[in-house]
Amino acid sequence: MSVALAVRPAPLEFARDLVDLGKPRVTALVMFTTAIGLWLAPESLTPVAAVGFLAATALLVASANTLNCWWERDSDALMVRTRQRPLPSGRLAPRIALGTGLAQGAVALATLGALTNPVTVALGAAALFTYVAVYTPLKRVTPWSLHLGAVPGAIPPLMGWTAAQGSLGTPGVFAFALLLAWQLPHFLSIALYLEDDYARGGMRVLSVAWGEQAARRHLFGYTLALVSVSLAAWPLGVAGPWYSAAAAVLGARFVAIAGRGLTGTGGGAWARRVFLYSIAYLALLITALLLDAR
Repeated sequence: MSVALAVRPAPLEFARDLVDLGKPRVTALVMFTTAIGLWLAPESLTPVAAVGFLAATALLVASANTLNCWWERDSDALMVRTRQRPLPSGRLAPRIALGTGLAQGAVALATLGALTNPVTVALGAAALFTYVAVYTPLKRVTPWSLHLGAVPGAIPPLMGWTAAQGSLGTPGVFAFALLLAWQLPHFLSIALYLEDDYARGGMRVLSVAWGEQAARRHLFGYTLALVSVSLAAWPLGVAGPWYSAAAAVLGARFVAIAGRGLTGTGGGAWARRVFLYSIAYLALLITALLLDAR
């Protein structure tokens, strides 16, 4: 159970803990992927509307993360990497996190409604609901939660596209598919090198539920799927040959690193290498996409 709140935090510490609940680094990554959709869209928002849209999306992500922390506070208390978070450590009361998360979500969706269009609001609401009410509770039930959790994580670039265009389109859907595919090997690598911690927290990640070897095989298969999706940009008319060349080189390297896990050697060091490369891969691939987008 979460530790009871012992002392009233100082205002600065209180504010910092509220920000931490929203997982700023994750939110920053989502802002980067959201901007992809805006960049790819032939239509554009006004500068004021674009800034407001990105701010509202950031608040929506913070809401999802805050509510996730509220829901998982007891599990977080059992895990080494999360037990010092504001809720399991007792620095914040659960009711504060719940109220903050709900308020953030309401303000974010209202702002999206004022600045964009119904399609974007619907996507945002679906992402928030799926992440909090579907993915979060299922993490303790089934390893298939990984796939469900990848859906809300891939929606932000599609929101960027629809915010500018008002409807779905091939480039936006491609960005969604790319982020969806990328999350599978990325988060599976985290589950592999933090397997013991997830087991302590009762999380049914793939490596805990089905074993390390099955997780390694899935990671390799997901990497092949990711590279296949990344190479579809040129045939779909989303990007040109320069992007495709970059995707091929980056993808070949990813497949090579992921493939080393099939031997069953390397353990946590190999999984962490996959994790670190997945971050560099996404940053370089998106850069190539933005430079060569059509």
